[in-house]
Amino acid sequence: MSSTIDVDHLNYVPLVPYNGTNASGGNSLTDDFNMWYKAGDIAWIMISTALVLLMIPGVGFFYSGLARRKSALSLIWLSMMAVAVASFQWFFWGYSLAFSKNANAFIGNLDHIGLRNVLGAPAGAVPDILFALYQGMFCAITVALAIGAAAERGRMLPAVVFMFVWSTIIYNPLACWTWNANGWSYKLGGLDFAGGTPVHISSGSAALAYSLMLGKRRGHGTHELNYRPHNVTHIVLGTVFLWVGWFGFNGGSAGAANVRAVMACLVTNIAASVGGITWCLLDYRLEQKWSTVGFCSGVIAGLVAITPGSGYVPPWAAVVYGVVGGAACNYATKLKFLIHVDDALDIFAEHGVGGIVGNLLTGIFASDYIAHLDGVTVIPGGWVNGHYIQFAYQLADSVAGFAYAFGGTCIILFVMNLIPGLSLRCSEESEILGIDDTELGEFAYDYVELTRDVISDEDSAAKFSEEGRASREGMVEKS
Repeated sequence: MSSTIDVDHLNYVPLVPYNGTNASGGNSLTDDFNMWYKAGDIAWIMISTALVLLMIPGVGFFYSGLARRKSALSLIWLSMMAVAVASFQWFFWGYSLAFSKNANAFIGNLDHIGLRNVLGAPAGAVPDILFALYQGMFCAITVALAIGAAAERGRMLPAVVFMFVWSTIIYNPLACWTWNANGWSYKLGGLDFAGGTPVHISSGSAALAYSLMLGKRRGHGTHELNYRPHNVTHIVLGTVFLWVGWFGFNGGSAGAANVRAVMACLVTNIAASVGGITWCLLDYRLEQKWSTVGFCSGVIAGLVAITPGSGYVPPWAAVVYGVVGGAACNYATKLKFLIHVDDALDIFAEHGVGGIVGNLLTGIFASDYIAHLDGVTVIPGGWVNGHYIQFAYQLADSVAGFAYAFGGTCIILFVMNLIPGLSLRCSEESEILGIDDTELGEFAYDYVELTRDVISDEDSAAKFSEEGRASREGMVEKS
């Protein structure tokens, strides 16, 4: 048997180095772009893209379950609309503003507007058209996370306009300075594997600003808003979507199908698990109940915290991320009472605080040998490698990200509120009826359930007939 192999007759395209022909990767009529990339790398990032997309309805279900019944559908609608608006913005100029090769330290230019010259040239181990698709999902989920702050009293049209404006002015610059090779944080040495600052700190800060600018919900601070989440099953379903999707969110950020991606998935799962246990234990000490909502909240806290460090830290460190992230986010849910801001869904507590905690822990636990599992990345590491200045880099990035996202969002919303037709808040009547009825004209559940909520909100005594009231009074007398 001959030991030679006839390469020309093998059923794959041999991998060869990129020839650097032009900005778009060459002429697809004469050049086979596939010969520059491993099929497994392309497949993994395509799958990861789909997994991140799956997370967005997960956000919608999670938020919907936490809200009241009469505004449940609007939060799912906002999450899905975030995909559409952010995807168009990303195609139009978002990718160019974030990742153009001639960007300055804060934002890119319009070299790639409309994805011009984005096709087959390398973006790491995959073609830049795939990198653009994958990163577009990050933009979309960040918008979806932030817009949950409109819960129960925000109008839909201003929220949609906000999605486009905010992703352009806030998200794109944050992504540029964090992940673009020309960005100031990237050059400084900040480590953010999958979006501690661009995704979580920015969305949490934006939600805090949106909640502040919208004002408190009707009845805030009284018995009228002393209610439980209306659908815990939706919360669990949303958590499942998010937990599964986060494997693509963190694992795909390795940019290829390699051992570093495997490690990112492993630490992601550990941090989520430990975060859920931690939150449950903290709640149990107060109420002696094993809360399902508490477990789901802890899982999300662990996932958020591990995001910036997922490609930098060893498995044992993920336990610390889960414990510290779960505890910090749990206690952070009390912040809204201290600062008197009605953050209805605790978005800042989960994502803002969780992102900051994750960034800072990465400054401590980042390990050079973990980062090099992809065979390419070289970092000095964090405190575990004796590189103590890394913590300061992480702190600087976190503070800058929070200040820019919170301050910028407040300015955007202030200006929008001055424009006729873009006032952020719905009328009191609309809030009483519910956003689903007044803004969508559709309901998550049947109309009887909505009526029960509305009547209870307006006049609790009116929801019973005279006969029913008399019957109850008779039962009280008998007792």
